[in-house]
Amino acid sequence: MSISSAISNAISGLTAASRGTELVSSNIANALTPGYARRELDLSSRIVERGGGVSVNGVNRMVNSGLLADNRLAQASVGASGTTSAFHAAMEKLLGTGQEASSLGQTLTAFESALTSAAARPDSETRLGNVLTAATDLAEKLNAVSDTIQAERAAADKTIAKDVSRLNAALEQVAALNKQIVSLSAQGKDTASLADARQTVIDGITDIVPIKEIPRENGRVALFTTGGAVLLDGTEPSIIAFESAKGITPGMSVLDGSLARLTMNDKLLTDGQMDMFDGGTISANFAIRDQIAPDYQKQIDAFARDLYDRLSDPAVDPTLNSGGPGLFSDAQTALDPSDETGFAGRIAVTALVDPAAGGDLWRIRAGINATGSGNSSDSGLLGRLAGALSASRLPASGNVSQVPRSLQLLASDLASLAASKRVQSEAGALQDSTHQTSLQSALLADGVDTDKEMESLLALERAYSANAKVFQTANDMLDAILRLT
Repeated sequence: MSISSAISNAISGLTAASRGTELVSSNIANALTPGYARRELDLSSRIVERGGGVSVNGVNRMVNSGLLADNRLAQASVGASGTTSAFHAAMEKLLGTGQEASSLGQTLTAFESALTSAAARPDSETRLGNVLTAATDLAEKLNAVSDTIQAERAAADKTIAKDVSRLNAALEQVAALNKQIVSLSAQGKDTASLADARQTVIDGITDIVPIKEIPRENGRVALFTTGGAVLLDGTEPSIIAFESAKGITPGMSVLDGSLARLTMNDKLLTDGQMDMFDGGTISANFAIRDQIAPDYQKQIDAFARDLYDRLSDPAVDPTLNSGGPGLFSDAQTALDPSDETGFAGRIAVTALVDPAAGGDLWRIRAGINATGSGNSSDSGLLGRLAGALSASRLPASGNVSQVPRSLQLLASDLASLAASKRVQSEAGALQDSTHQTSLQSALLADGVDTDKEMESLLALERAYSANAKVFQTANDMLDAILRLT
């Protein structure tokens, strides 16, 4: 080997060691940076014809693609299950469990107790007033449950719009980064930092919809949902759109056109095509808006209807007309059985018994449509009202129990169902979260290990010293030759 070849080899070694030191320092500095992938030099030996030595071919981003893809899918599952779990928890709190006074069961118990107390002293206006207050509280509780369910549907609808906006913005960013990466790659420049930024952007939207990343030529990536929707495959991303409703009422649905689905590149997705976005927060919020919350609404409406029917029975209050309202009304009118949807939000105590609305308290004792106050010591109607609540009967609505139940058991069933769904959804959310955490830990373990980086740094230091020694020796030999001449 000639002295010049030795010097050339030593210089290539010094260059590789210097570049390696630069990468190690970058790895250590970014050990905690989200989206950062560990860098490694791509080295190869130079052919003898070029003098030998080592060539720096480039820089590799060390990413476990399979682990990264699994983690993204797990993030989507966490987003979906966490959203659903939070909704069921809110419903359980709203209906109430245990002995808290605000629960539906305890509000109903307070009404039954007020009727029983008034039956013991039917001449007491105070006790009749307590019946009115308890009945009003019960109606308002049902109103509040219905209103909250619709508010949750509206919140889900608005969240869908926000997620769609966030998804579109991220796709635009990925498309722009793709273009930059392609351009720098063509110039032979390092694109690792841009790839880090792109990975961070993609990771930021994986809770919205499960995403598959497919590598393309020149460092580009294409993005698809696991359901097959093309989000980005080329220079321009697909445009997802969604029109949020200004307000949601119980009767509104996708079927009647009052609530929107997603559109993709100006084409409205069908019910089947919506499955392409299944698995993240978007699909979870659609499920809450269109399925889960309406199911709760049906159940609370059925409960309200059963309450109405029990106390509007002429067998309980002979002064009532068949089909007319009793103590409870549908916004001061009779309930149309075909218009049960949203009834819990409309149920109200009849104004005929409310002095503040021009009514008379004695009608609670004498009958809603009684022509006079009658015998003040007659507790028959009050007893029948209390008995109607506790009677085991088949609910008029098909949206609750199909076996005879007392009204208190119906309330308990609603609360138990909400609690059961909350427990099930929380278990699913915990499982998804645990799975995602384990994958995230594996990703971190596969990332920058500062101990190994320090070992690499020491090895690079030794390599640099060795190459420098070779260079110094060759230089000394040249000096000796020059002195001989």
